Order: sequence, then C-alpha cells, then structure tokens
Amino acid sequence: MDKLTPLFIFLTGAAVMLQAGVLMAMYLAMRKSGARMEALATEVKTKVLPAVEQAEAMLAELRPKLQVIAENLQDSTTVLREQVQRVDATVKDAVDRGRLQIIRADELLSRTLDRVEQTSDMVHNTVISPVRQLSGLMQGITVGLEFLFGGRRRRNGGSRGERRPVPQDEMFI
Repeated sequence: MDKLTPLFIFLTGAAVMLQAGVLMAMYLAMRKSGARMEALATEVKTKVLPAVEQAEAMLAELRPKLQVIAENLQDSTTVLREQVQRVDATVKDAVDRGRLQIIRADELLSRTLDRVEQTSDMVHNTVISPVRQLSGLMQGITVGLEFLFGGRRRRNGGSRGERRPVPQDEMFI
C-alpha cells in the first residue's frame, strides 16, 4: 500500500489543478460577460432611458386629455342610455295604445255586425214575413177571382197558354 500513496497524492494534485483551471476559465468567462453586460447597460441608459422618459412626458401630457375623453364618453353613454330608455318607454306606450285601439276597433266591429244581424232579423220578421203573407193572401184572392172570373174569359176566348206568375217571381229583393 505504501507504493500507492504517491499515486493517490499525484491524482489528487492533478484533480485540484484541473479544478483550478476550470475555476479560472469560469472567472474569465464571467469577466467577459460582465464587460458585455456593462456595455449593454450603458447602451440601455443612453438609448432606451431617454425614450422611456420621453414616453412618460408624452403620457403625462396626454393623461388629462385622455381623462377628459373618458369622462365625455361616460357622460355620452349615460345620456344615450337615458334616451334609449325614453324611446323604449315611448315605443311600449305606443304599442300598448295601438293594441288598445285594435281591441276597441274589434269590439266596435263585433257590435256593429251584431246590430246588423239583429236589424236584418228584425226587418225579416217585421217586413218580409208580413209582406210574404200578404203576397200569399193576395195571390190566393187573385187566383180565386181568376177562377170565378176566369171561367168567363176562357169561354170568351182567353188564351189557354198564358202563364200565371209564381209568388217567388214577384218577390225578388
């Protein structure tokens, strides 16, 4: 085992040297990256920050105008909503009134048709039926008189092919 100890010491020393080399490479890479980062930060400070400051100044200048626009839009929306509600109420009222007028017109038409029907029935009962009865009575009297006086006319040469009027022919209304 004594022969292996110097070998282990040599391997340990080589590993330590390898680690030192890796750490040195990391240090150099970090230093190079740091330099790049500083250059980038300087560039950001010189180019981006003035643009941001200019944008902030413009935004500060536009903020009151945007606020006025937002307030005007809100007021306009409120007024528009109120107008729409008024128009909606007016349309509803007009529809309700129209519906009521249609109902009234329907009732008026129904009553008128009922009265026309009642009047027609009344005219039929008071005028047409008695006229038919009177017409029938007159026809009966006429036929009776024709029978009484018609025998003489036939004997006196009256026309045999004469057609007598039928009650329905005389009563056309």
